[in-house]
Amino acid sequence: MTEKIRCQSCGMPLGEGFFGTNANGSLTQEYCKFCFQLGKFTHPELTIPDMIRMSVKNMVEELHLDEDKAKTLAESFIPQLKRWK
Repeated sequence: MTEKIRCQSCGMPLGEGFFGTNANGSLTQEYCKFCFQLGKFTHPELTIPDMIRMSVKNMVEELHLDEDKAKTLAESFIPQLKRWK
């Protein structure tokens, strides 16, 4: 299985059309466009618990995962990302 590049803020798999941008407008492979634009976090006030709640909501609504499974995944994965270390 190929390891995917993931946003280092929310954990979303990154690919064409989803990369965030650096201050100079170039694409970054560290963050998605929803978390990082023009070299800044789109929601700098977010905390780890906030991001976990958002991630669980997205996984349940978009991926149709069971809420308990989504919460377990988010709680184990989100704190390990670069933004939250």
